[in-house]
Amino acid sequence: MRMLLLLLLSAAANAEPLPADLVVRTLDGNDYKLSAQKGQWVVVNYWATWCGPCIKEMPELDELDRERDDVSVIGLAFEDTEASELQRFLKQRPVSYPIAQVDVYAPPTAFKVPRGLPTTHLINPKGELAKSFLGPVTRADIEAAIADP
Repeated sequence: MRMLLLLLLSAAANAEPLPADLVVRTLDGNDYKLSAQKGQWVVVNYWATWCGPCIKEMPELDELDRERDDVSVIGLAFEDTEASELQRFLKQRPVSYPIAQVDVYAPPTAFKVPRGLPTTHLINPKGELAKSFLGPVTRADIEAAIADP
């Protein structure tokens, strides 16, 4: 019992509160607030159309978003391009989760500026940063992190 309590305390100590709420406008014109997603796991994925590993992980992230009711995904397009270019790209490689274009010169303050792409943050149901991934991530990676917070 004591060991279980220590493990739970250790896991809780690893989660970090976010410095600010992520608030973005998605390409379909809707407002997205990370704080409104409390109660479920959220995958925040920074990506770009020119990033091969980013493109490769999009189908798995889409599948995760569609198949798990306790997980939602948002894609943050981190590149200096026109929204129309992103929309053209997404017609060729559609995903069901929302996509927002973020300003690379003034990115959202909820997370540190990505050091590379893809960068993915996993937010727990309490709204805390549970884990960050630099580089490609798979559905299995995310589900393992969810299973072992």
